[in-house]
Amino acid sequence: MASRSHRRPPRTRRRTALVSAVAVAAATLVVSLVVALRPDGGADAGPAAVAPVAVSQGSTASATPSPKPEPKRSTDSPTPTPTPTTATPSARPSPPRAPKPAPRPASDTAPLAGRIKPGVAYQGVATHYDAADGNGACLFGPSPDLMVAAMNTTDYETSKACGAHVLVRAANGASVTVRITNECPLPCAPGQLDLSKEAFAKLAGLSAGRIPVTWSLLSPSTSETVSIRYKTGSSRHWCAVQALGHRNPLARLEVRTGSGWHRLTRTEYNYFLSPDGTGCGGSLRLTDIYGEQLTVEGLAVRPDAVQPTRVQFARH
Repeated sequence: MASRSHRRPPRTRRRTALVSAVAVAAATLVVSLVVALRPDGGADAGPAAVAPVAVSQGSTASATPSPKPEPKRSTDSPTPTPTPTTATPSARPSPPRAPKPAPRPASDTAPLAGRIKPGVAYQGVATHYDAADGNGACLFGPSPDLMVAAMNTTDYETSKACGAHVLVRAANGASVTVRITNECPLPCAPGQLDLSKEAFAKLAGLSAGRIPVTWSLLSPSTSETVSIRYKTGSSRHWCAVQALGHRNPLARLEVRTGSGWHRLTRTEYNYFLSPDGTGCGGSLRLTDIYGEQLTVEGLAVRPDAVQPTRVQFARH
């Protein structure tokens, strides 16, 4: 008969088999529970599970919900409606620029006028200077009176203002008429007139120094006729021509040639230049800012001599 010690191993094998069967059953139960508890099975997924976040196409999903949800699109619109934003002034489209205002009607009657146009009141200041005998950058020579003024460089416009008659009014109601015979360089500003002391005294005491004024172009009455002067050094090979005593500002001076009228270039010292002698000693044609033309004939080249004519521009 076998000993007891030799009979125990079979019991151990039976117990091991039993334990294995229990473990398999337990594992099967766990698997079943896991399958039953899956999220798509409808059971609570527990705190570790996170609900999916809806994102727009092209966005990256995030576990953290956006603090500001995207605005809903209008359901009655076939296309997405952009989210309105507040436009800053700089973001707004610039309104179309209004066309520049047309010149005042008076300028229509003065098509050749430069910066200074008839019928327009200009704002500025008046100062004063010692005009001596009244001569200045316009090279008219001594003035018969000292009711003269220097025009600021901008409005002087390369001597186009020379000879213009200007009515100047002060804030106190006083006024004076002056003739432009000089240029007032910087720091004279646009609109500024530098009057002779004699003219300034008609508006205010000289101690005032600088006063606000308005001024406008005049076409004065006069019994004087236009005169012509050739500059010193002029000949039939080179000449510079000047007109004096014209009622209205002068716009052009032309000389007659075999092919017609030739316009001369105006210099800042108020002479019209023919550098190659074209037209020197021939007929001249003068045009004022209103377009009126005067023809002068029969004047010889006589340097620095004032030669009177019988013509004058009409009053406006």
